[in-house]
Amino acid sequence: MNSLSRFAASFTLLFSLSTFGAEERPNILLMMVDDLGFADFGCYGSEIETPHVDALAGEGLRFTQFYNTAKCHSSRICLLTGLYTYQAGNSALDRSVTLAEVLGDAGYATSMTGKWHLKDQPTDHGFEQYFGHLSGATDFFQGDDTFRFNGEVWNDFDPDFYMTDAVVDYAMDFIDASVATGKPFFHYIAFNAPHYPLQVPKEDIEKYLGRYDAGWDAIRKERFKKQKRLGIFPNDMELPPLPGHMESWDSLSDRQKEMESFRMAVFAAMVDRVDQNIGRMLDYLEKRGLRDNTLIILCSDNGACPFERSEHTEIPPWKAGSFYLYDASWATVGNTPLRHYKQTQHEGGISSPLIVNWPGKVENTGSLERSPGHLIDVMATCLEVTGARYPRVRDGEKIEPLQGKSLLPLIEGRKRDGHDWLYFQFGNCRAIRQDDWKAVSFYGHNWELYNIAEDRAEQRDLARAHPEKLNTLTVLWHKVARDVDKAPEKQRQPVNGRASSNSQKSWHGTDEYDDWTPPSFR
Repeated sequence: MNSLSRFAASFTLLFSLSTFGAEERPNILLMMVDDLGFADFGCYGSEIETPHVDALAGEGLRFTQFYNTAKCHSSRICLLTGLYTYQAGNSALDRSVTLAEVLGDAGYATSMTGKWHLKDQPTDHGFEQYFGHLSGATDFFQGDDTFRFNGEVWNDFDPDFYMTDAVVDYAMDFIDASVATGKPFFHYIAFNAPHYPLQVPKEDIEKYLGRYDAGWDAIRKERFKKQKRLGIFPNDMELPPLPGHMESWDSLSDRQKEMESFRMAVFAAMVDRVDQNIGRMLDYLEKRGLRDNTLIILCSDNGACPFERSEHTEIPPWKAGSFYLYDASWATVGNTPLRHYKQTQHEGGISSPLIVNWPGKVENTGSLERSPGHLIDVMATCLEVTGARYPRVRDGEKIEPLQGKSLLPLIEGRKRDGHDWLYFQFGNCRAIRQDDWKAVSFYGHNWELYNIAEDRAEQRDLARAHPEKLNTLTVLWHKVARDVDKAPEKQRQPVNGRASSNSQKSWHGTDEYDDWTPPSFR
């Protein structure tokens, strides 16, 4: 670190310690789940049993319009840097500073467990302690060759290893070590669940066997009714019809129904297991006397995943080597009532749960926050509550100015000045939202226009009715993509001039289940 960087770090630390005494600065537990849809937690409408997550929401704040990037790695970039994907330097993070680096400079002990999915390792980007995998997905029972422990190769998998449990086991160890330093802690748990492969211990699956025999039509309707009871959507809102690429449940054969019910049971069991581990984490914090001074943030990296890539289904999903997925049909249920899925920039791809829990600090506990927010806001929020300062330079290199805005006013029951716009891009899917208006393109097809306040499920394309508004937003998207995000030119090409197909081949279809036999639970 050169002299300028050392001065910036020292100034940040002195400012933090002089403004916020160590005993006043909160610990921060940041948790991100993987491929969990908008409606997959109980407190967002699901029938899946998530009592610990629901309790966090009941004693905290739930956001109903919180946005991600619709993709695993880019959401992690936004979460950790407070910048958009290319603005931050993409997976290399070379135009940015991470939350761990800033909080570490401010006197926090920093640690991480779970999925990294970026270049280098967490220990190269401010995390003093790390356990997890560098890959984008892993076998939950036997891992892969990217596992690391504090920068070193780790392969100590035992017969009882299960990834969702392990990240919480190591989180407790790391927090113990952090507390021993006398510093407040920042710990980031990046759960790989419920990302595919759908794998979970047998006893968790048994709990959900038969729960989904009613089919996706019925389960989706029940979720939407519950969402209305919870106040997430208005009572007069209608559930959109099933998308055209889906088959109705009644059209399936008995064997197909059995298979579909089974793999949704496995997914539900994975979410349940995440909740169990969040409960273990909360119990640990309580027993250590840390709970009252810990800010907890829980989010997801994108909407439900529609991709059908199943193989090795002759191996039961409670054993290593199995590779079950579900497809767009159950993903539609996961995102109830929103449109489309992971990778797309429609609401089903970019809208997901955000729960903020901070004992004694959340003004309106158990309430819903309806104003829009984005993963880029997490950095700004953590900086404001800790007193840390965002630097202009890191290791002698100039970094991009912070793009996110703090959520603290909303946590405290106050209004905040929202974003002038929110920008979205992954591959050739793109969108931009300004106030209640949103322009969105599906895999490079013609721009569509929606009024999100009146049509959250994006059922009424207003592009022809409001061409001037659409033009304003599309021009803005290209300006932001070029000047703010600094996206490569190939990502900024004009749309292709064709109407959207609203479907992808990868969303359905596999021969793997033609001769599928239900695994034995004996």
